[in-house]
Amino acid sequence: MRYTAKAIYTATSLAALLGALTFSLPSVSVAEEATAIEKGKKIAFNRKKGNCLACHQIEGGNLPGNIGPPLVAMKGRFPDKDKLRAQIAEARTNNNNTIMPPFGPHEILSASEIDQVVEFIHSL
Repeated sequence: MRYTAKAIYTATSLAALLGALTFSLPSVSVAEEATAIEKGKKIAFNRKKGNCLACHQIEGGNLPGNIGPPLVAMKGRFPDKDKLRAQIAEARTNNNNTIMPPFGPHEILSASEIDQVVEFIHSL
């Protein structure tokens, strides 16, 4: 009887621990995503880095350009983040006559910075 009670107590404790762990893990990834979005926004609005505002209208941006399309409803336009990343990193792949700078090949932005900009743009 004593062994059964101890086994039940141990199993219950283990289940509670695993349950708590399961619920706490998504909040970490949400926090990391929010951080990447904020970093991406800073890069996109930075006139010396991404400078997306020079050509695009972005909510919250000052003095937006009107050369490129407004960056709205991006999850609908680019459901696949990899395609959005490819467009930002090397727009010439889809349109050889584009005036969008090749951020990746010309090393205007690092791979990490491009990933952060993608997180921000995809959140719009």
